[in-house]
Amino acid sequence: MPSSSLGLLLRLVHQHWTQAVEAALDKAGYGDIRPPHANVFTFARPEGIQVSELTRLARVRKQTMTQAVEELERLGYVERRPDPNDRRGRLVFLTEKGQGVRPIAMAAGRRVDESWAALTSQQQMDDLRTALRRLLEQLQ
Repeated sequence: MPSSSLGLLLRLVHQHWTQAVEAALDKAGYGDIRPPHANVFTFARPEGIQVSELTRLARVRKQTMTQAVEELERLGYVERRPDPNDRRGRLVFLTEKGQGVRPIAMAAGRRVDESWAALTSQQQMDDLRTALRRLLEQLQ
């Protein structure tokens, strides 16, 4: 291990998790989805969501989110419709194709969680999850 820097360790573990989810999506025929698209699938709502809200929830730049939404729209995973509560706004909705992504990604994520628990222990994974939640709550 090159460093015990928490930032580096978190990034490397996240890369492992992301690669496993990407492989599952690719195998299921969703090979055109890239990591930046994950923020859209994670935070999209059945009633639609504005890009500004996606940006806030994902904690990314508006330009980054706008680009991800535009790419996913071209690929047929999302569509934008007028916001009935804001004449200038548009809402992002998952299409039928887009709705197929979430269950595959979630199942792949659960498999990663299970494999990590087998390498350490379920208690250690639960403790890690609790510690990270507490930290995120304090940072918000």
